[in-house]
Amino acid sequence: MNGDNTILYFVLVGLILMSAYFSATETAFSTINKIRLKNMVGSGSKKAKLVLELADDYDRILSTILIGNNIVNIASASLATLIFVDRYGDAGVTISTIVMTMLVLVFGEISPKSLAKEAPESFAMFSAPMLKMFSIILLPLNIIFSLWKKLLSKIVRLKDSRGITEEELITMVEEATQDGEIEKHEGDLIRNAIEFNDLDVSDVLTPRTQLIALSEDDPVEKIHNLFADSEYSRLPVYRDTIDNIIGVIHLKDFFRRKSDDLSTYIKPVVHTTDTEKISKLLPLLQEQKCHLAVVADEYGGTMGIVTLEDIIEEIVGEIWDEHDEVIKEFEQIGDYEYLVNGGASVEKLFRIIGIDKEVKAATVNGWVTKQLGHWPKVGDSFIYDNLRVEVCEVEARKTKQVIVAVIKLEDED
Repeated sequence: MNGDNTILYFVLVGLILMSAYFSATETAFSTINKIRLKNMVGSGSKKAKLVLELADDYDRILSTILIGNNIVNIASASLATLIFVDRYGDAGVTISTIVMTMLVLVFGEISPKSLAKEAPESFAMFSAPMLKMFSIILLPLNIIFSLWKKLLSKIVRLKDSRGITEEELITMVEEATQDGEIEKHEGDLIRNAIEFNDLDVSDVLTPRTQLIALSEDDPVEKIHNLFADSEYSRLPVYRDTIDNIIGVIHLKDFFRRKSDDLSTYIKPVVHTTDTEKISKLLPLLQEQKCHLAVVADEYGGTMGIVTLEDIIEEIVGEIWDEHDEVIKEFEQIGDYEYLVNGGASVEKLFRIIGIDKEVKAATVNGWVTKQLGHWPKVGDSFIYDNLRVEVCEVEARKTKQVIVAVIKLEDED
């Protein structure tokens, strides 16, 4: 029996190794990064291609793994019982249970799963060929369990929620940024692109009060001065009143003009509303080869304008040229304090601070004025939700800068 037992010991070790293989494979296939594997396939990896093919039929693969793992675990437990009973008699059953529980837990479950989780793609590519073979061998059992699953799904109807939500995707980006897998600026770009579809025109428009526009009847000298003083490359053109913007004139066209009749140099503009999504406005501007859109209010008047640059900045961040005065919209000046520009977006401020509320104001200046109920003055302050807002700079009855402090729960107590 000793020679026979030696062979049985080797078989037992082999079964525990197979248990480790199935456990690690289950973890690897449940945690693989399909995007990373697709990049490997693009680089010519045949093993990565096989992994993706197997992962596409995950139910069948999972069934194969579980069947195989249970077979080897039951076989190893039975074999160990046979060995220990032969060696220790009736006490062998108890000894076998204790020993095999420890061996399977440590070497068949915990250790292989921990290792596979560290490099799931690598282990999945290693295990894929053998797993494909097992899926063919165990095909009859897989078919039976597939039919059983269909029967269960009819008896117990579960809501399918396997899709990734926008919030989950942003969380994944934030975790990848924190782990150093992607750079901070790359994470910002991805996050901005994800949130891009949520922004309305009202979030990025330049309000009417800040518009620099010219009349189609203005003399050439006045237009020349407007371009020189504003340093803009394009200026809106209105007829009779700023509520009737008819187009835009480009600096280059103005200085290359061959006559003082400016009507031939006025380019058309796109008209939109403040509730339009900028993700829909962008392709419209591209299609019509227009760099400026006029935003109309509910009465048909001019609420403001949106430029192509305003929209693009929501993805790539502020774009400054050598003539721009660099203005920081949000500057953190303390652990819970921010210096905020009056022309900044209220929604963007709330996103930075973490407040999920909607307000009927596009800019911080408009929000502050509504909260105060009068024209702002330096030193005015108010409490909004868990924010303490103080006006620290005013220009022409408009809030230029405010200090926004987040009230901590300890302060409230």
